[in-house]
Amino acid sequence: MKNPVLHIVVPCYNEQDVLPLTHNRLVALLHSLAEARLVSEDSRVTYVDDGSTDSTWDILAGYAEQSHGCALRLSTNVGQQNALLAGLEAVVDRADVIVTMDADLQDDIEVIRQMVERYRQGCDIVYGVRRHRRSDTWFKRTTALAFYRLMRHLGVSSVYNHADFRLMSRRAVKALLCYRERNLFLRGVVTLVGFKTDRVYYDRAERAAGHSKYPLHRMVGMAVDGITSFSIRPVRMVLTLGVVFMFIALAMLAYVLIAYFTGRAVSGWASIVLSLWFIGGCILVGLGVVGEYIGKIYIEVKDRPRYHVEQIIIK
Repeated sequence: MKNPVLHIVVPCYNEQDVLPLTHNRLVALLHSLAEARLVSEDSRVTYVDDGSTDSTWDILAGYAEQSHGCALRLSTNVGQQNALLAGLEAVVDRADVIVTMDADLQDDIEVIRQMVERYRQGCDIVYGVRRHRRSDTWFKRTTALAFYRLMRHLGVSSVYNHADFRLMSRRAVKALLCYRERNLFLRGVVTLVGFKTDRVYYDRAERAAGHSKYPLHRMVGMAVDGITSFSIRPVRMVLTLGVVFMFIALAMLAYVLIAYFTGRAVSGWASIVLSLWFIGGCILVGLGVVGEYIGKIYIEVKDRPRYHVEQIIIK
């Protein structure tokens, strides 16, 4: 079997502190894989600068001049998911197999060797899955577990404890690029591609340098995208809730009529006010859920470009 050309795609946003360590380790890994005849000597690391405001692009441009570096600069910050997609589109015709990972070295790059071995055994997609979440805070660990359970309950296929550390063959990436939605949730879309898949397990380390680019509001935004992009059950739940409240209203009407004709009616406003607040809240929640889906439709029908490439350096 001919040694495959491997590209490791790494999206970067203000990662100047960790990039030297990341690049040295990835280049050493590629050398090791090439010496073991697992990948071709033409394998590369491809960085995508997602509109960084620090020295990230200057560093990446320097790496691109070296033998094991390619760099892609986006014109503005478009988010990690779109940056990953930009990297995949840039190298899909140059690589036989592509690995995506974050720049912070929390993913164990040594398992890339196992991923390549699974690819050579016939797998088109190999997921990197965390064994546990001991390095996370209690809040992050609990909310992540709740998110995956909610996704499963809503009928969304996803791999538990898997983020964006994965290997994909060229044909799997080309199939992925056929999905044109703007509200990207790649870890959900990849499961729709099919083909033969496998998993490798690893222990996630602490960030090597810098700080996380995924604060709470970004994690919540990704969770909303994941749910609304793959399931219409929230809308159906709102419809079901509306039907339930209609029956409750009919039951209350029957109770009021009986109380009135039997002379047991008590004048007062508390129950009315509470009911109005409760029903009004339910209506606003329902409108919010429906509005979220309408907003997604609005974004999709405009069909705007996901990103613009400002500069690309490939050696």
